[in-house]
Amino acid sequence: MLRVSLEHRFAGVSLTMAFEAPTPGVIALFGPSGAGKTSLMNAMAGLLRPHRFRMELDGVPLERRRPEYRGVGYVFQDGRLFPHMSVRDNLRYGLRRGGAGPVKFDDAVALLGIGALLGRRPRHLSGGERQRVAIGRALLSNPRLLLMDEPLSALDQARRDEILPYLARLRSVLSIPIVYASHSLDEVTRLADTLVLIEAGRVVAAGPLTEMTARVDLPLALREDAGGVLRGVVNSHLPERGLTAISCGADFVWVPQITAPPGTGVRLRVPAREVILAVESPRGISVTNILQAHVVAVAEDAAGHAALVSLELGGGALLARVTRDAAERLRLAPGRPVLALIKAMSVDWHQED
Repeated sequence: MLRVSLEHRFAGVSLTMAFEAPTPGVIALFGPSGAGKTSLMNAMAGLLRPHRFRMELDGVPLERRRPEYRGVGYVFQDGRLFPHMSVRDNLRYGLRRGGAGPVKFDDAVALLGIGALLGRRPRHLSGGERQRVAIGRALLSNPRLLLMDEPLSALDQARRDEILPYLARLRSVLSIPIVYASHSLDEVTRLADTLVLIEAGRVVAAGPLTEMTARVDLPLALREDAGGVLRGVVNSHLPERGLTAISCGADFVWVPQITAPPGTGVRLRVPAREVILAVESPRGISVTNILQAHVVAVAEDAAGHAALVSLELGGGALLARVTRDAAERLRLAPGRPVLALIKAMSVDWHQED
């Protein structure tokens, strides 16, 4: 378990934050720029001395230790590689800092796919390559905790898509907790196990990602890209229909056929605006997924034109956004049984392991 609490004041700004999260896994600090994510991470790394601060990792207090003795690896937004060193020497610097440990040089190189880069200098690397090397250097210090402060924020979408699978691989292969700060909901829903929602120097809420993304009482639900996350396992493929069945608890969710073999862990993201609700089974429609659910909570959006509906399914929780008129006609209220209709083409999937 990671437990952190902080109180600090800058000129005109006050931070009061606290959260706890199970370890290992990816703990995402999510919020807009200026919310306090970097200050919190700097305090965890020992680079900021807050007025009040507590940090405990798996029962061990770390707040009184000097930065070099906390066992924290840090990946900054800009990588901060040594420009006069080759990639190989940058990585070896991490080894010198951390000494012998479970993460070996060749393992880190293979995990991050940077073997072909070892002889280059940082100026000859793309942005995505520099960040992978920076992650490798941090891993080779053999930290007990890895901090990543918006490592993809300076990259274009193509470079982000290039590096995200490597970050997902870190989550699956490593047994160390990772604290990942971001203002990108796409990154968070692909990587996080625990979500810590931060706004204006305060922790608004914290909990499992799959629960947090389905809550109607959080600012996340008001975003245009709001949606629920389901975790599942590839069950089977139907090539003749071009579909793959994903087991999500008691439910099967169908998606366009994917390449991952049966038994592969995946996470599915279902946009709230793509979830259709019904109170009786429809006939003669193109929607592939018709899932039994019940309403957990209903709330209006800020403008009052739409209803946000939290749903509980056999395999997890989802969020739906429907018109206020639809919510009234269907008499949506907590406990109301409904059917959640989801087009297979609306479901995004990403491999977990």
